[in-house]
Amino acid sequence: MKKIFLTLSVASLVAFTSCKKNVEAKINQENVTKAAERDAQSSDFPTLSFDKTEHDFGQIMNGTPVETVFAYTNTGQSPLVVTDIKSTCGCTVPKDWSREPLMPGASSQFTVKFNGKGANKVSKTITLTTNTERGNEQVKISAFITPDPNAPVKTQAKTSLN
Repeated sequence: MKKIFLTLSVASLVAFTSCKKNVEAKINQENVTKAAERDAQSSDFPTLSFDKTEHDFGQIMNGTPVETVFAYTNTGQSPLVVTDIKSTCGCTVPKDWSREPLMPGASSQFTVKFNGKGANKVSKTITLTTNTERGNEQVKISAFITPDPNAPVKTQAKTSLN
């Protein structure tokens, strides 16, 4: 039993050390250098900097549409691409944004329109899908919605039990 174990150990050692020499001979150093340069360049992600990340519309009457503009700058070293902008619900609509690459140092903007419907404190998140390191960035809007004093009062229907 000991002889079999010793023989297998020696055979394994010979096989592993001989394979290592073959692998080292097959490595093309030029490809290794190109890969290192490519990896160094790919780590230069664009960086998205906003003029503001939150906007509070303050107190608004229920049903009053409002909008704001979020401006942003590419403060990174490579072109920034915004592929999509979405809100958490259909009552908040991002618009007027470009899908074209934004060069380092350049600025752009998009508009967020909120229909103003709801009750009390309302907060919405807008998510930008980008080619930044994180892959997405977020901004927020909020408002305190007061009831419309001119709105008709809803009455509850009476039900009768027979």
